[in-house]
Amino acid sequence: MILHAGLIARPGPGGWRGALIEGPSGAGKSDLALRCLDHGFRLVADDRVITWVSGGRLFGRAPDSLVGQMEIRGVGVRPVASIAQAPVALWIRLGTPERLPDLETVTHLGVEIPLLVLAGLENSAPVKLSHALDSLG
Repeated sequence: MILHAGLIARPGPGGWRGALIEGPSGAGKSDLALRCLDHGFRLVADDRVITWVSGGRLFGRAPDSLVGQMEIRGVGVRPVASIAQAPVALWIRLGTPERLPDLETVTHLGVEIPLLVLAGLENSAPVKLSHALDSLG
């Protein structure tokens, strides 16, 4: 299944762990992903993510035509270092987060994934995403 989203990943103790970023057009999905690259993340997919389940885990990758490409608003589509695929450990929904939210999840293709609502354009968003991946993902 193809999602209008981005997917970034970072290595962890068990291998790569991905954060899928969804939100309306212009909400800052690519902007957040770009800033996360400076925090140890690698791009998996920008704008569209092909998802599938294997071994009870949700995975994502970029469509072949978009591999290693990222749209940087005001600059254009640029090549960036990327990895071929990653398991989705955390689902990010861009929006206005609650101050102290209860744990929520999203079920996609039958797999339940922890959900974090995040204001993606905040300066602290990459650090918050990183902490959430460590604690929730």
